[in-house]
Amino acid sequence: MPRSPGTNGIEKLPLRDLRRMSAAADVVQDCARLLAKSGFNPVSQVLRHQGQFVELEHYPRGDVFDRETASQYYYHAHRAGGVEHGHFHTFVRAGNIPRDVKPAIYRGKISRPTGKDAICHLVALSMDAFGAPLALFTTNQWVTGETFYCAPDAIGMLKRFSIDQADPCVATNRWITAILRLFAPQIKDLLIQRDALLAERERLGQSTSVLDDRSVEILSSTPIDVEQQIRMVRRALARKIRVIS
Repeated sequence: MPRSPGTNGIEKLPLRDLRRMSAAADVVQDCARLLAKSGFNPVSQVLRHQGQFVELEHYPRGDVFDRETASQYYYHAHRAGGVEHGHFHTFVRAGNIPRDVKPAIYRGKISRPTGKDAICHLVALSMDAFGAPLALFTTNQWVTGETFYCAPDAIGMLKRFSIDQADPCVATNRWITAILRLFAPQIKDLLIQRDALLAERERLGQSTSVLDDRSVEILSSTPIDVEQQIRMVRRALARKIRVIS
């Protein structure tokens, strides 16, 4: 499985970004605390009242969609045998995609959603059986049936993702939103690496569109540690503030 390049230069990030990530860290920790008080975690809460957990089904059923921000996520599983229990897929839909942002060039024959149905997959979040994050990864176009946008455009949409509603659970919605902000540098790296791998495949001149190639599923990934990321962000922020003062 392709991996994201090493560290993400958190120490070198501008003060504004570090403050945004630190604020996201507060939300991640607070939402995890609130869920734990009721005996839940982001995964168990999403699966609550959903009946038998079936591979490939979306949870919660019907997905979670914020109409105001056109942000969407769902949880599912289809990679049995490893430490992963399942993963969240996160998206921004046409209602929050800037009009001047166009999908990546596509020469394939499979119909993909465009116009008012366009949808950009941002990143997937792998979770273990205890509801803790394991990794972030990006996928090929065919995996989620997305429209597919080049990395610079997808990166620009990251800040647009926000699930700001009570249904099905405000703590889980805020936790997922904050995770994407806390790990924004890693997600940007993954999207850039994703496009680099696709470009290399195109350069090799395979006969079918690489975006439709069923042998190419996960394009980039990186393991993550939430508490370690929070420590790194807060340490970098404290140093940056000391230097400025």
